[in-house]
Amino acid sequence: MAARSGLIRAAAVVGSLLMLASCSQEPAEPAPERIEAFRPSDVPEGSSGSLVAALDGRVETCTGWGLADRENQTAADCDTVYDVGSNTKQFTAAAVMKLQMQGKLEVTDPIGRHLDGVPPDKRGIRLQQLLTHTAGLVDSVGDDYDPLTRDGLLTAAMDSKLRNRPGGPFHYSNVGYSLLALIIEEASGTSYEEYLAKALFAPAGMRQTGYVIPDWPSSEVALEYDAKGRSHGRPFDHPWAEDGPYWNLHGNGGMLSTARDMFRWHRALEGRRVLDAKAKAELFKPRVLEEPGGDFRYAYGWVVMQSPHGRVLWHNGGNGWTYSEIVRIPSRRAMVFWVTNQDRSSGTEGWTFDGDLGATLTQSVIERLLSS
Repeated sequence: MAARSGLIRAAAVVGSLLMLASCSQEPAEPAPERIEAFRPSDVPEGSSGSLVAALDGRVETCTGWGLADRENQTAADCDTVYDVGSNTKQFTAAAVMKLQMQGKLEVTDPIGRHLDGVPPDKRGIRLQQLLTHTAGLVDSVGDDYDPLTRDGLLTAAMDSKLRNRPGGPFHYSNVGYSLLALIIEEASGTSYEEYLAKALFAPAGMRQTGYVIPDWPSSEVALEYDAKGRSHGRPFDHPWAEDGPYWNLHGNGGMLSTARDMFRWHRALEGRRVLDAKAKAELFKPRVLEEPGGDFRYAYGWVVMQSPHGRVLWHNGGNGWTYSEIVRIPSRRAMVFWVTNQDRSSGTEGWTFDGDLGATLTQSVIERLLSS
């Protein structure tokens, strides 16, 4: 699931950085040498994770820092697998757009066109309102790791009390994205993960992204650590069903991926291997304000802000142990993705990536990319 406070705070800091970066002079030609986008001093000693930074379609940095598995002294690197949290939502949103391209649904469809048992108070909910967190649904109907089945999720969501009428203000809802995963299954005739693997990940060349289909060796997957440095195992060591997370998390979070695959995703979104130009324009269109009077709007699975460099696309995700952020600046063909397997430390020199530390890390890397 997403760390909402981190999303708003980091988005604001990234926006401020880009305003400052606009004062720098753009180079006439890309530098032939690789840009040192990431420096070990950007992160606290004892932390760990992976990062990729790209400019003009080229990876400038793809690296890890610290240990993915402290007991076995396994170093984190560009291909270490992590839970990317609510960055899963951009995949769910893209899958909806792909199904619309294929003529199997429309974002203006009421949810009752694809789901059974929709009660009167929810018959006005449309897919586009699930995509933008404006359906009025609650955030969740239980803990991420509760053994909630597909049918159980649908029943709980339909029985929940709406926060407001559909089409109202922005209220972040993981339930809404799990309902979209159900709709993807109904419209595609296959499982959520199978559809994403075939329609999105395979064309993008993303061989290390999914719930269970990639079947990674455990040694390639990062362990997750709490604030005291205690291991909580790997993502699939938590209570999961045979096809991945249970349905409080399915479709809204819990996707596993690597820094290298997230760069491949960025490149696929630059081209037309996954979505055509019309679908991408709809996916990234800024729609609903996250806060009244604010500057940041939610699109479909992405936060959008304006800067002197044009549109900036952003999202984050975390589960209390792992935390990640992605930023894309299409006009500059720039992207940064990073993920840590220990979000916070309560030691004498403690840290919290879901906060100022993470925002500063994102700032520093983007600044080096854009000022190169």
